[in-house]
Amino acid sequence: MERRRMDAALLVLSLVHLAATLEVPLDLPQPPTITHQSPKDYIIDPRENIMIHCEAKGKPHPSFSWTRNGTHFDIDEDPNVTMKAHSGTLVVDISRAKAEHYECVYQCTARNQHGTAVSNNIVVQQSRSPLWSKEKVMPIVVQEGVSLTLPCRPPAGLPPPIIFWMDNYFQRLPQSSRVSQSLNGDLYFSNVLREDSRNDYICYARFPYTQTIQQKQPISVRVLNLDAINDTMAAFYNDTDLFSEDPTDERKPAFLIPTGPSSSKMVLRGQVLEMECIAEGLPTPEVSWTKVSGDLPAKRTSFLHYQKTLCIVDVSESDAGEYRCTARNRLGSVHHTIRVMVKAAPYWISGAPRNLVLSPGESGVLTCRASGTPKPSVSWAMNGIPIENSPTDLSRKVEDDTIIFSDVQIGSSAVYQCNVSNEYGYLLSNAFVNVLAEPPRVLTPANKVYQIIKNHQALMDCASFGSPIPKITWFKDSQSSTLDGDPYIQHDNGTLEIHVAQAHNSGKYTCVARNTLGISKNHIYLEVKEPTRILKQPEYKVVQMGRSVTFECKVKNDPSLTPTMNWLKDDGELPDDERFIVDTDSLTITDVTENDAGVYTCIMNTTLDHDSASAELTVVEATTPAVVYERPDAPTDLELTDQKKRSVQLTWTPGDEHNSPIQKFLIQYEDSLHHRGHWHNLTEVPGTRTTAHLKLSPYIHYTFRVLALNAVDFSRPSFPSRMVKTEPAAPDENPTGVHGFGTEHDNLVISWKPLTGLQANGPGLHYRVMWRQKAMDSDWTTVTVANNSKFVVSGTPTFVPYELKVQAVNDYGAGPEPAVAHGYSGEDLPVAAPENVQAVLLNSTLAEVHWDPVPTKLIRGHLKGYKVYYWRERSLHKHNPHLMENQVLTFTGNHTHSMLPGLHPFSLYSFNVRVYNGKGEGPPSPTQKFETPEGVPSAPTSLVVTNPNLDALTLEWSPPHDRNGRITGYTLKYQQGNTQTPHPIARSPPPGPPQAPPVSPFGNVSSSFGEDGTLISWEYWGPEQNFYVEYIVKNNESEEEWQKEPVNGTQNVMLKGLKGGLSYRVRLVAKDHHNQPLHHSKELLVSVPAVASRQVDIATQGWFIGLMCAIALLILILLIICFIQRNKGGKYPVKEKEDAHTDPEFQPMKDDDCTFGEYSDNEDHKPLKGSRTPSNGTVKRDDSDDSLVDYGEGGDGQFNEDGSFIGQYSGKSASRETAEGHESSEAPSPINAMNSLNSFV
Repeated sequence: MERRRMDAALLVLSLVHLAATLEVPLDLPQPPTITHQSPKDYIIDPRENIMIHCEAKGKPHPSFSWTRNGTHFDIDEDPNVTMKAHSGTLVVDISRAKAEHYECVYQCTARNQHGTAVSNNIVVQQSRSPLWSKEKVMPIVVQEGVSLTLPCRPPAGLPPPIIFWMDNYFQRLPQSSRVSQSLNGDLYFSNVLREDSRNDYICYARFPYTQTIQQKQPISVRVLNLDAINDTMAAFYNDTDLFSEDPTDERKPAFLIPTGPSSSKMVLRGQVLEMECIAEGLPTPEVSWTKVSGDLPAKRTSFLHYQKTLCIVDVSESDAGEYRCTARNRLGSVHHTIRVMVKAAPYWISGAPRNLVLSPGESGVLTCRASGTPKPSVSWAMNGIPIENSPTDLSRKVEDDTIIFSDVQIGSSAVYQCNVSNEYGYLLSNAFVNVLAEPPRVLTPANKVYQIIKNHQALMDCASFGSPIPKITWFKDSQSSTLDGDPYIQHDNGTLEIHVAQAHNSGKYTCVARNTLGISKNHIYLEVKEPTRILKQPEYKVVQMGRSVTFECKVKNDPSLTPTMNWLKDDGELPDDERFIVDTDSLTITDVTENDAGVYTCIMNTTLDHDSASAELTVVEATTPAVVYERPDAPTDLELTDQKKRSVQLTWTPGDEHNSPIQKFLIQYEDSLHHRGHWHNLTEVPGTRTTAHLKLSPYIHYTFRVLALNAVDFSRPSFPSRMVKTEPAAPDENPTGVHGFGTEHDNLVISWKPLTGLQANGPGLHYRVMWRQKAMDSDWTTVTVANNSKFVVSGTPTFVPYELKVQAVNDYGAGPEPAVAHGYSGEDLPVAAPENVQAVLLNSTLAEVHWDPVPTKLIRGHLKGYKVYYWRERSLHKHNPHLMENQVLTFTGNHTHSMLPGLHPFSLYSFNVRVYNGKGEGPPSPTQKFETPEGVPSAPTSLVVTNPNLDALTLEWSPPHDRNGRITGYTLKYQQGNTQTPHPIARSPPPGPPQAPPVSPFGNVSSSFGEDGTLISWEYWGPEQNFYVEYIVKNNESEEEWQKEPVNGTQNVMLKGLKGGLSYRVRLVAKDHHNQPLHHSKELLVSVPAVASRQVDIATQGWFIGLMCAIALLILILLIICFIQRNKGGKYPVKEKEDAHTDPEFQPMKDDDCTFGEYSDNEDHKPLKGSRTPSNGTVKRDDSDDSLVDYGEGGDGQFNEDGSFIGQYSGKSASRETAEGHESSEAPSPINAMNSLNSFV
């Protein structure tokens, strides 16, 4: 049954090929065809109106409708959206609305009564150029010789910005093998020098869509030379060398990026692969690249950023493998291996499906042949509806990527959509099947005239249409026979080709189109024209200033074509000067000046061809006598003397040099015996000689001529000499390029490069071919071969080495003893399979296969490599049966292991290994089986709401298409109204055995903490350019409360929203082309340390100073009141106060009148502690010495960077102790405290 189906498909393949080239005239009924649409990822400028394109043709003209985010988009209800007339193109007026409102997924539908065509999903996103986040950039101080990295971290834009570094004067910072910019925009120094010190390292980000440029705060870098610091510090510390070690010790290289000994990277087929290795070291390391598993593709490879970046364009599957970068200086080297995996979004193998035009009762095939990695899935739709839901059609049969139509009838016209997709993208193609019954018509205009230049290709069109497809025949003039065979070639589309047109091909041609419904013919005329040729070219001229010069340019062209002469000077137009006179076949320049020197070119153009020639003009000073430089005259008086068997002496007389010395003579010969009319260069002699000793070959009829060369050009050839005939002889040499190979398993083909007539040395040239097995000491087998350059030896053993010789022989003898060449007899299929085959599972989608190599004798040919055949037998789950998916991996060379990528989780696989040589594959190894572990299931295929009422509803869903394991439960979530917080309403039971995680493009996710926030870093080898960081408090289980931080294509981001003392779950998310999450990294637990409160001197705080001022003011008011009361109230009983207290020096304020007690002593009156009070009892502010300076260790106060005071209240200065002597250390009086506060303020 399968064979009959394939035979039916093959029968219509040629018909499909012809139908694919047909263009249905628009006056005939036909389904819609989309002719223009916006790209899948459509980035718009938010400052301009949005235009989403959708154009289509059809008969009748199609109508258009749109969906937005998967639902019908009613354009009439949106006042900002209009649709162009006779078109499906949408125009969104954003003057009254925000562009963000229209960031959606759109799809256009074009339909008429014959079918429906749909566009791609058009994801509309506005370009973004956000401002740089504010950050405090601290100056960087580094030691000379160390490595340094200046981070850029530009804002996330759409599309990502272009990064470059400049200074304050907008000049690009110089880069070299020592200083270079990485792919993520950071600036790396392998080692810093003192000249790197500057305060204007500025990173710029240019956003291409909005043409805006953002800049980062300038970074200041200061490079210190510790030798200079030693010299300075030694003066203060008795010449002690504080930094005795050499600060710029040389060191071997180490990689700054990437980290570790190896890393991985994934790239999509057709994209650009960029890998970088930046190393530090002293001296500056040099970076080189190699491919471990093969050679770099020379035509597609380039090295950027001083060899630090390897760039491969148009990546293919052959570019997968291991790449090694090596950083080396004179102290050593370091390596890093990058393993590159190449995946592929779907791509067409033989083009998208083509429109099919069939007549009633015919058959045809629509083919949707695509590939990708992993293997894409193919789905069909008819008129936009999945084909399984479309009406049944007995004339249609769907077989995977093919639809077979048989015995179609009127009314079966439709548009079929083929959708090929995998996780990296999709292809959507429309192809219609149009059932028509139309007589033929010729679409090429009648009586069209083709004009062709002689000896050029002639192509005469006969475009036609009809259903069934018309058959085209051609006739010339009144001939009744069809034009078939040399020199005519008829193409499948009806075009008639004459590869090399000649004059006799001119005439009237008739093309006839026939099918079962009628006949149509058209007349076409071909005119073959003579080519345009310049007969006399302009010649080199030397002219004095002030004189005239003329360049001649005589041309011959077809008289029916109108020629146009054009002159150029130095490939540009002639100066607009009346001194330049252009005639029909010449250019004259009068009153020549120095600026007229140059190259002059005459170009003769016709409507069909052109010809050109150039000459140089040299202008010299007019003070010297007029000198005319021309090419020399031809040599004369050729004479042959001293003729011998293999030589002759040639003598000649030089012609006039024309003021330019002859540089050399060229001697040519003609062999009238073998190549009459063809002159060949024989030898050259210096211009000072007029004789030459010529070596001759046997069996040649020589005629010689001589040409002279000076600074202008070659002379004309001399008249030929008399003929010299040499006698035949045995060959002087044997054939070269002797090879031995087999075309069958039991033969040996011996081939060689034959001798030319000049090398034959005589008549009767033939070859003596000899061979024998290399390993056996046997005699040579000899045959004679004539008029051929190969010989086939039959009946040889399979793939045996041979020794070969080929000797030239003619009627006068044999050539010298030939050299021995080596070759092999024919190959045969290998007879053994690899042994000890086994598989090792790496994860649920990747396995590694190992085997032992096949012995050389059993390969029976040149080892080409191994092939691993593997296929998926079935899913391990009973609900997920699948047909076998046969796949083959080919490995050239003597490999003993391979990777099997793209496996389906929770499946049973079988595989075997085969060796292959130049003949083909050997037998397979015993089939082995292995089971892949469980993986993450796909989403449920459907979700339906049934039985809704006021307080409950029923949800029904279908299992996922790919279970990838045993389903242990489902998680349901819902949200109310427009709220964005989902509520889980059902949880799956505890999971079963752990599942193998899918391969993630993220790796080495890490965190570090700084003053500006938490820095998250990672490695990423996926193709997606749109991803972000998510974080959430550790104990928060709500999946909807993840906070998102966009990432701009770099591999680190600063999170400033994390609170100290809390733990967060952090992960990275890559989005696909539908803006949906595609990959997640493993979650990273980040514990943000609690930030200790900064130790601040309370004396520097504003609130404290204000409080102290208020207290001082209050005390001052109290003192004034007390003094006023004392003056009114008389004396105080001092003695009683002294007896009532043990401390004779301190008295508190009185409770009744708030005055101070008196200080009395039998010997003297002591002042208040800590103050200087005059005898009259008044307090003088200017006499207070209790200031902050007194409590420091020097005369000047010291403060921290934040303004806090650096000092210790450890006593008064030495100067104060000297002036006042030793005083008590008791607490100061209120007055002194007030004065201290005043000093503080």
